[in-house]
Amino acid sequence: MKNLVLRAFTGALYVAALVGCALGGELSFFIFFTLVGALTTWEFITNVNAHDGATANRFIATAATVAFMTAFRECCHPGHLTYVHFLPFVATLLYLLISELYRNEPHPLKNWAYAFAAQLYIALPLSMIFLLGVHYDPTTGTAAYNGWLPLSVFLFLWTSDTGAYLCGSAFSRFVPAKLFPRISPNKSWIGSVGGGLLVVVLALALSQLLPDIPLSPLGWVGLGLTVCVFGTWGDLVESLFKRHLGIKDSGKILPGHGGMLDRFDSALLAIPAAVLYLQFVA
Repeated sequence: MKNLVLRAFTGALYVAALVGCALGGELSFFIFFTLVGALTTWEFITNVNAHDGATANRFIATAATVAFMTAFRECCHPGHLTYVHFLPFVATLLYLLISELYRNEPHPLKNWAYAFAAQLYIALPLSMIFLLGVHYDPTTGTAAYNGWLPLSVFLFLWTSDTGAYLCGSAFSRFVPAKLFPRISPNKSWIGSVGGGLLVVVLALALSQLLPDIPLSPLGWVGLGLTVCVFGTWGDLVESLFKRHLGIKDSGKILPGHGGMLDRFDSALLAIPAAVLYLQFVA
């Protein structure tokens, strides 16, 4: 009972922080997700160092994430598109490469691989959420921030998880087929279908509640299902990561919920998928 209360309290704080920062303005939105990126990168490097024999530089890898996300956010604004913003990020990459010449560690290639993987797996996907929040108007040449579209990605992820849990708990005994038993034996096909159906309902509701976002009801449904599918893959990717390292949770920073990677694993694939969908499909 105590663990359930702690989990509910932590979850409520997390949701309140994310929603408040997303709707509070671009600055709070940027600070929140850059902090998430930094903590997630630190956690990622901590785990591979502890469980896979690497000795990657946590501080510089985390600094690279912050530098990349800061530069990416600047480039979302018209008139700010310049290579200068990315120079601090380039400097961290150079340091990561050159420093291994002097560290005399046993696995320099592994250290490089994990430090750079953190930028592709964590920094880049999280940075792309700024593309969802900042909207450029070519007629006026200005950009405006709207937190509802990036927030909708998380609403879809939370709804998908809730629907999958409820539907899986109720009907998996009748349809026991597992979604991906090698990686996550608890996920079922029927749960995934239930999550998808609930996401469709939410998408139709958002199409009516958010008329300022230029998406048709069908466009909203497509976005919701894209987030749902790629969010599931994101969860499975992190499960594979943890299974390889032999760990249950990626960290303990969120009592009752594990680590930052446990909390944002689905978003790491859902965010870039949502951007690609809105750019090329919707």
